Amino acid sequence: MRKSALVVISSLFFAFASASIAEAASAPAPASLEKPVKKTGAKHRVAKKTVSAKVSHASARRISTVSLNKNERLLKQTVVVRGRRHTGYQRVSIRPSLPVVPPIETAGDLAGLNLTQDPLALKSNVAYVIDQASSKVLFEKNANVALPIASVTKLMTATVVVEAHQNMEEMLTVTDEDVDREKFSSSRLRVGSRLSRDDMLHIALMSSENRAASALSRYYPGGKPAFVAAMNMKARSLGMNDTHYYDPTGLDKNNVASAHDLAKLVVAAYQYPLIRNYSTDIKYSVEPNGHSMMQYGTSNSLVRNKDWDIGLQKTGFINEAGHCLVMQTRIDGRQIVMVFLDSKGKYSHVADASRMRQWLTAQNIRLQQNLTRLASKVAQS
Repeated sequence: MRKSALVVISSLFFAFASASIAEAASAPAPASLEKPVKKTGAKHRVAKKTVSAKVSHASARRISTVSLNKNERLLKQTVVVRGRRHTGYQRVSIRPSLPVVPPIETAGDLAGLNLTQDPLALKSNVAYVIDQASSKVLFEKNANVALPIASVTKLMTATVVVEAHQNMEEMLTVTDEDVDREKFSSSRLRVGSRLSRDDMLHIALMSSENRAASALSRYYPGGKPAFVAAMNMKARSLGMNDTHYYDPTGLDKNNVASAHDLAKLVVAAYQYPLIRNYSTDIKYSVEPNGHSMMQYGTSNSLVRNKDWDIGLQKTGFINEAGHCLVMQTRIDGRQIVMVFLDSKGKYSHVADASRMRQWLTAQNIRLQQNLTRLASKVAQS
């Protein structure tokens, strides 16, 4: 009976051990293994229900390990039942640890921009905020440094498309040339998909569809090379001297611009209702080849937030650029242009925009209070 009880004890305690392997594997190995307790000749009967009661209270349990090799450890477990100590052993396989992947450094990090501090503790290495009407700078952080801008590029792509005055109902076909072999990004538009130029522009702006942007450039007079040349020509005409484009999607890390330049682009693109409407749409459905309807959604969660009044926006991300956001919005009745580049974290650029809006509102309240006090003093005098 005693042997049967010990077998039960060992089985139950090793069931508990399986839940503690991770804890045991990290514990330091003891200097030596303790020998199992030698059993005396005295008979000691243990009822099964008593053993179960003791086992359910693991206060007397102790686990230690000794490395056998790089893949195994010897798990030793000691328990006390009714004043007697019982020791058991079990080999435990160790999962190989995953390699430590260093964080990806963006172009801004490599340039040391992450060392720049700001009063709002923004997660973006670059920030630039202006009053749209007066061009007054309200906030600035590394705004004149040219950095990769990812899919913010598509705002210039849209501007060139609109200014070309091509037939928006013309059907464009996605070809193998539109497949991303730079970043191997995914796309819902398969090779052979056909959509109107209008639909391609809509999902390129609203949902940052890369193959749509690429197709738009191929159907430009002179093809993609001529389209990219037109993008750079438009940048020069706007005074975007720190800007250069290599492709219409933003997947190429060599597409660079400063925040100062991008604010100029936002103001210029805002003049076109089509760009305003498509970039701020929440969702839109298309039917490639006239069937299999697909619904796209906005890439910017702020557009869905009723607390925001956004007139134009574009997001972007590649590893070299971090998370980027440009937009035109209305805050306390004033039209504001915001640019955030090289932000860390999936939603950090959106959080930075919210933080900036709160700061601008607080600044406006203080200004109004100061004006009120000044008017009161003038009236009293």
